[in-house]
Amino acid sequence: MNKNMHLSIIIPAHNEAERMGATLSEIYDFLSTKDYDYEIIIVDDGSADETVSNAKKSQLFKEYKLGVIKNWVNMGKGFSVKRGILAARGDYILFTDADLSTPIKELNNLFDCMEEGYDIVIGSRGVKESIIKIHQPWYRERMGRIFNFFVKLLLMKEFSDTQCGFKLFKGSIARNIAQFLKIDGFCFDVEMLYLAKQKLHKVKELGIVWDNSPNSKVKMIDSSLHMFLDLFKIKVLHK
Repeated sequence: MNKNMHLSIIIPAHNEAERMGATLSEIYDFLSTKDYDYEIIIVDDGSADETVSNAKKSQLFKEYKLGVIKNWVNMGKGFSVKRGILAARGDYILFTDADLSTPIKELNNLFDCMEEGYDIVIGSRGVKESIIKIHQPWYRERMGRIFNFFVKLLLMKEFSDTQCGFKLFKGSIARNIAQFLKIDGFCFDVEMLYLAKQKLHKVKELGIVWDNSPNSKVKMIDSSLHMFLDLFKIKVLHK
């Protein structure tokens, strides 16, 4: 990538104190080998633990590469990612999960796709090129397939996996889309991609390496029900 470009990485976090240090250390080790500028934005979603204080112990914070935005109450992953995007200054914006289920080094492959002319590149567990080192429990994988069936049925047929938390956007496009986001929960990924397709942006779905985190924040019954209802909301809100 152009050494003059600026990358923003958005990490939504809710009660991630235990793994925040290791996550930021891995990101720092990766980015310190690059010749482009970058910023990390942690959006703390009303955590009740030491997520923020642990983040501020990182080398990234000491080198003024890390900023923290705090939601004083839990607002949802979509709300948090939107706040991070609208605060980001980057020419490119990546959002990734705090558990780094997708290793940060996979960003290299996303950037390679960007150079082919895409506006958005999304990591995917659903294409044949993906490498799943540790699978989710069978019932979560089953629920994921059912959810994706309804995404295709109700909204768009193009994607095999809308929910992998590793997506790279051109910064101007991410900020434009974020202005119109209405979904505060886990279904915000679908809304972003639906708006991207409406606006005729070029999106590439790319297979990635992925390790399941055993501490998923997605609750099987409550979160899944809200996600299915949000699919109908997206269809109504963005006719």
